[in-house]
Amino acid sequence: MRSANLLNDFAFKYVFGEDCKEANDALKSLLTVFLERSVNKVVVKNSEMVKDYSKMKSPRLDLLVEFDDQTMVDLEMQLRQTKDNLMNRFPYYSARLHGSQDMEGKSYSQLKETIVMIFFNVNIFENDNICNTFRYKCDGDLPFVKEEKEDRMKLRTIEMPKVDLNKPLEDMNEQEKMIYYFLNCHKGMEDSKIKMMIESDEVIQMLEKRVETISDDRWKKIIEDFQKLHENEERIELQLELEEAQKQIKEAQKAREEARKEKDAARKEKEEAREEKEKAREEKEKANRQVEEANRHVENANKLVEQKNQEMKQMIQGMLSNGMSLEFVSKLLSKSESEIMELVK
Repeated sequence: MRSANLLNDFAFKYVFGEDCKEANDALKSLLTVFLERSVNKVVVKNSEMVKDYSKMKSPRLDLLVEFDDQTMVDLEMQLRQTKDNLMNRFPYYSARLHGSQDMEGKSYSQLKETIVMIFFNVNIFENDNICNTFRYKCDGDLPFVKEEKEDRMKLRTIEMPKVDLNKPLEDMNEQEKMIYYFLNCHKGMEDSKIKMMIESDEVIQMLEKRVETISDDRWKKIIEDFQKLHENEERIELQLELEEAQKQIKEAQKAREEARKEKDAARKEKEEAREEKEKAREEKEKANRQVEEANRHVENANKLVEQKNQEMKQMIQGMLSNGMSLEFVSKLLSKSESEIMELVK
């Protein structure tokens, strides 16, 4: 067993991205196999290794590759599923890469093809395809452009866990062989399939030759840097998670405060409504008392009228009994004779 591990971000970039013929040949082989197109000349635009990644957001050790036709490929090894959403991250990388082209004074017909290609060591999509290519499409798979060559922006994914590692070597295609090598190159000649590929497959021979240029001390340094990188990535993810939790706490506190204010407002409205109801009840009672008082006044007035009518009746009867004529009494009381007769009934 040896220390070699091409799933390591640093090792992947070192093996394929160093500015030397062996690394360039290995990179051309890799791109030819997984882009399924002939690659004659490539240039790595960011061959230098990251010096300080302590403050990086979602640390990346990608390879930015440019073909002789100026096609650009952003190549990355994604070892694990992260909490910083992958499905949002890689379309962002794709848009950023495509938008990095200098179009000042140029026609958009001169835009070059850009491809973001990611090797995943986790399953992402629910299909059996090892490689998936994503492009702009309408619902129902209607393409955005008429011809595929006009489609300048692609996202290419390679899901390594979908390779059947138990498949006989003679049944494996070039992609499966290279993925098998990525996953098992640390075993070297101790692995029978690795041994057979190194002895018979020119592409794997080229990769093995490149891997063998890295000393054990160099591998140890790469592994240490790799561990630091991902510890830092986990730290940043934890920090982001903590910040998100704190944000949610603040939002919950704000929502609780708003709910309390709404509750207080509702309580105040309820209290005001109760007071209005009490006031209305008191006014109604006051009105009822006024009606009762008025009714008593009317009743007393009616009684007084009745009393005066009785007194007048008695007086008229007395006057008539004393021999006064009806005509005289009528003139005396300023009432008609019929009114006089009505009073004495």
